[in-house]
Amino acid sequence: MSENSIKGIMDVTMDKLRAMVDAKTIIGDPIVVGDVTLIPVSKVSFGMATGGSDFPSKTQSGLFGGGGGAGVTIVPVAFIAVKDGDVRMMPVYNDVTGVDRAIAMAPEVLDKAKALFGKKKS
Repeated sequence: MSENSIKGIMDVTMDKLRAMVDAKTIIGDPIVVGDVTLIPVSKVSFGMATGGSDFPSKTQSGLFGGGGGAGVTIVPVAFIAVKDGDVRMMPVYNDVTGVDRAIAMAPEVLDKAKALFGKKKS
């Protein structure tokens, strides 16, 4: 396989991916609304594939075929709100799974369990 051909495909694919996603994609530029500053926060997922092969030929040397591609998903998940030095995280992504709910409720459930078992020992 021609190393230069694969490297070229990978370089082009990575350059295009870099052009689509940077740090400002995850933590966006601040938006000022009155006396509140909002900073958007997004979740970024991406995938990439590259491949190629040399083809045997009696008349030409170095026949190569290959390709590459990438995909990006960007989902807004929250805003960081700053007002008068007070900072709050405001979630906006409401597609919460059962596992997410269980993790969010874990501290409350543990407190209730401790209180329940604490009463029985008394």
